[in-house]
Amino acid sequence: MKRILVFLVAFLPLIGLSQSHSDSTKTKHLNSVAIKGGYAVQDIRRLDSIAGTFIYSGKKNEVIEMANKNVSLTEKQGRQIFAKVPGVFVYDMDGTGNQVNISTRGLDAHRSWEMNIRKDGIITNSDMYGYPASHYNIPMEAVECIEMVRGTGALQYGAQFGGMLNYVAKKPDTLGVFSFESINTGGSNGLVSAFNSVSGRKGNFRYMVWANKKQISGYRDNGDSKYDSEAVSLFYDFSKNINVKLEWTHSMYRAHLPGPLTDAMFHSNPRKATRSRNYYSPDIHIPSLTANWEISKDTRLQFTSSAVLGTRSSVMFDKPATVEDAIDPVTLQYANRQVDIDRFNSYTNELRLLHSYVSGKRRNAFSAGVQYMNNDLHRRQLGKGTTGTGYDLTLVTPGWGRNLHFKTQNVALFAEHQWNVSRKLSFNTGARMEIGKTKMTGEIVYYPDENLPNTIKHNFPLFGLNAQYTVNKNANLYTGCSTSYRPVIFKDIIPASTYEVADKELKDAKGYTAEIGYRGKKNFLRWDVSLFHLRYNNRMGTLAQTDSNGNLIIYRTNIGDSRTNGVELFLQKDFLTGRRTMVSLFTSTSFMDAQYRNATVRSGNNNVSIDGNEVESVPSCITRNGLTFKYSMVSFSVLHSFTSKNYADPLNTTTPSATGAVGIVPSYHLTDLGLTLVLKDWIKVQLNASNIFDRQYFTKRPQFYPGPGIWPSDGRTFSGTVTLKIR
Repeated sequence: MKRILVFLVAFLPLIGLSQSHSDSTKTKHLNSVAIKGGYAVQDIRRLDSIAGTFIYSGKKNEVIEMANKNVSLTEKQGRQIFAKVPGVFVYDMDGTGNQVNISTRGLDAHRSWEMNIRKDGIITNSDMYGYPASHYNIPMEAVECIEMVRGTGALQYGAQFGGMLNYVAKKPDTLGVFSFESINTGGSNGLVSAFNSVSGRKGNFRYMVWANKKQISGYRDNGDSKYDSEAVSLFYDFSKNINVKLEWTHSMYRAHLPGPLTDAMFHSNPRKATRSRNYYSPDIHIPSLTANWEISKDTRLQFTSSAVLGTRSSVMFDKPATVEDAIDPVTLQYANRQVDIDRFNSYTNELRLLHSYVSGKRRNAFSAGVQYMNNDLHRRQLGKGTTGTGYDLTLVTPGWGRNLHFKTQNVALFAEHQWNVSRKLSFNTGARMEIGKTKMTGEIVYYPDENLPNTIKHNFPLFGLNAQYTVNKNANLYTGCSTSYRPVIFKDIIPASTYEVADKELKDAKGYTAEIGYRGKKNFLRWDVSLFHLRYNNRMGTLAQTDSNGNLIIYRTNIGDSRTNGVELFLQKDFLTGRRTMVSLFTSTSFMDAQYRNATVRSGNNNVSIDGNEVESVPSCITRNGLTFKYSMVSFSVLHSFTSKNYADPLNTTTPSATGAVGIVPSYHLTDLGLTLVLKDWIKVQLNASNIFDRQYFTKRPQFYPGPGIWPSDGRTFSGTVTLKIR
């Protein structure tokens, strides 16, 4: 860790206790109080230094308050939701509003899989060691706030470099036995969504039940989808110190995939579809149990047990855009499609303890815990599907081209200590030990059985150090550095052909994040300025080699390292322009420099050094700037977003390929409008216009799913939402 930066950050402890672990405090039911007044746009805040069994002091974090944002919740526009979090890269690969694909600090945005994704503190990544994407998707209508803790907080959560993203669901209404909320949205491209929830309290028992149904025909041809999700949450307070939460939540969507485009197709008609028979559908269930015990005023204990169960299924004619999916004039039928089914069986148990104590004149805090994961990802691929046109997973020929199991058992021990040296200065020291093993078994029809088994060990320690200095009651400096790792995942080691060989000594990617910054507020000005350095070693890739007989083989192995340096800036100024009016201006901007170091990749039959090349899908500048005008119960917002150009591959190819899979991803400017009218305490109306200048753009050229080439993002869209609350 030669480049460890000493990071000083200011953060303002504001209201609110984070995550479901906030239930570990003493419970006393109070009547709700509605406060009307206060004109500042309070849609972003910071986590408390200690919340539940977690220590957040000295860590960069944000909390996004969803109720106070002028956004279309149903459409899940990432650039709008995360507008005030500097550096968030949004991968818009469809406009269905089903999936959030984001990353920070130059990491991979595919299904947010560089982050530890949680709902109320429960892990939702499908398989942290096999396929860490979060296929579970909570509707934003059910979300109260979103917590994000950047890379230096990874010791508390696990492997991911990106840190933690936690969707905190709305809590039950405790004013009575029954309350009802209905959020209904209609919009462009056939968007129709209905979210309904009921909740209440009876004695020591609380409950929350919600369901959401949504459908859209899509901006592109053959881009329709249907989505539904549900949750049942049951809370019981055994005493003022002990409470439990039992929950089941589920999400499922079926998306019709219009296929990738070449550059020529995109410029001619970005709404064009190259596929009409491709479908994708994740169906995920997450049961969980959370128990909190406040042993004393100084000691809290939390236990969670959860599972991610379900499938990710697809049926596709999986070819580049240059290959037409047409009826064969001889057989008068389409070609057979490929069927792939992943089945997730991921189980997590975690026990956490937080204890605070007084040493001398200062109160310190200690957090520790143990996490056990037992996962079995069953991957079945290359099944011969039907020649039909609908969503059909039937195999016309028994058996699979790949039938594999990826089994992981992993124990993590972790501890963190907050040392309050003085009234203003504190240090956090932390460590995490990962002890586990992943084993791949099964068969691939085109691959020798003896070459297939692959075992990967996850045995190494992680360390972290944070510091925080209170400049005054409204401003803080903080610094942090911590090590991270990302396991080798399933797709990294599956040979795509008989010419591929996976390295039996593959190493998990590992490195560290260091950050330094200053955060605070003065009068109606709020700011957060930070610097970061992220080192990512042992990146996966392919090399060209020859075997003992002189034959060319493609070797899947660790190809080298990368480093990313960056600046993150958030600045907001609120102006009181009258007794009932306010104008707020903000900028959320990041600059990043991401380069490969000591890295080599295959190009054709040769190995090429990419030392000094830019890391793919990392824009040098991402900036979002907005204005909000509030008058009484009316709020109007304008958001402008800019993302600079970037490369699609490590070779930094500039000329687009024939398929569109590599080449420059051009920069783009987008403008969004939002309007909220609170008509009564029980009714609210929201109007949203996205990409009002109808810019045609795309955010990435994917190399694998959902198909190599250009996937256009949505042009101009409109939506309207009506929210009703009845008690």
